[in-house]
Amino acid sequence: MKKYSPSLIQMTAFLICCLPGSSALFAGENAALPEVEVTNVRKVFDNGEHNAFTDMIEFQGKYYLTFRTCPGGHMLFPTSRILVLQSDDTKTWKQVEEFSVPKRDVRDPHFLIFKDKLFIYTGTWYCGDSAPKTRTINEHLGYAVWTADGTNWSKPIMLEGTYGHYIWRAAAYGDKAYLCGRRIHHFEKDDQGRELIETAILESDDGLVWKTASLFNEKQGDETAFLFEKNGDLLAIGRSGSNPAWVMRSHPPFEKWDRKQLDRYIGGPLLAKWGKHYLVGGRQRKDGKYVTSLYWFQDDQLHEFASLPSGGDNSYPGFLLLEPDHGLISYYSSHEKDEQGKPITAIYMADLKLKDK
Repeated sequence: MKKYSPSLIQMTAFLICCLPGSSALFAGENAALPEVEVTNVRKVFDNGEHNAFTDMIEFQGKYYLTFRTCPGGHMLFPTSRILVLQSDDTKTWKQVEEFSVPKRDVRDPHFLIFKDKLFIYTGTWYCGDSAPKTRTINEHLGYAVWTADGTNWSKPIMLEGTYGHYIWRAAAYGDKAYLCGRRIHHFEKDDQGRELIETAILESDDGLVWKTASLFNEKQGDETAFLFEKNGDLLAIGRSGSNPAWVMRSHPPFEKWDRKQLDRYIGGPLLAKWGKHYLVGGRQRKDGKYVTSLYWFQDDQLHEFASLPSGGDNSYPGFLLLEPDHGLISYYSSHEKDEQGKPITAIYMADLKLKDK
């Protein structure tokens, strides 16, 4: 793995976050929300392929980063693979696992710790032997790998109950695991421009066999990040194509929902609890360009505190809490170029530090 000097992009991040008038300094706007310093922005992986869709987690005292890599690019290719990197200190990373599924495009890997195992879930498009000319969620299928020690990994396992579902982020509460799964209503052949796309909550007793528990959204469903409160209440942030995102809430058994549309589009949303605050991240349109931005979410409002060095094809962040005042964000972006001037799509990280008031 190549090492890169963080100085230039680190300075860029500092300027973005700390210039007068920047949304990073909004204590006067809402004093209850902490200020955040973004530092040490660095590239952590670039193999010359398309690298995208990140997630991070801590498991048994070690840190893990996962993402998709593919020589063909962003779209659907059976040559895509999921990589897993491990670190003792979040500074030096080594690859510990790589997997793919024959004749399928693997993408959007997400971690889950469930019943003392570390799972990685991936949604897979059917490709056949080459890049398909057409695609349908109805042929989608979820897969997983798991480990009990971080060293020995299972082979990819097909997830029963996920056929026709584009699985995404995962969470656990009590003795059950939960997945976000997009699907076409009644598995019809025409999704009618997303109107028939619904986002299901799938639940499992073992992390491998799944059934529908409820629906995040009944139409225009998309990538949904969610978390459980201590009392079992569910909070979710859901993308809606290129339209403004949704915030969704429900109480067990998730039969009734409160849904409200936010003020902006969020691509590849992240939702995490940081102390008593809620962290949201993802791609947004800003000044005519796409960038990866970070927000505090409070009172159904997004309060932006940073736009990370990013551009073009980017977003899908992961978050790792290292200390009460120190977090780590991962994401991918194609804003930099190689020595020949060709855009690269690489994996980046940045440190987030809460400022003392």
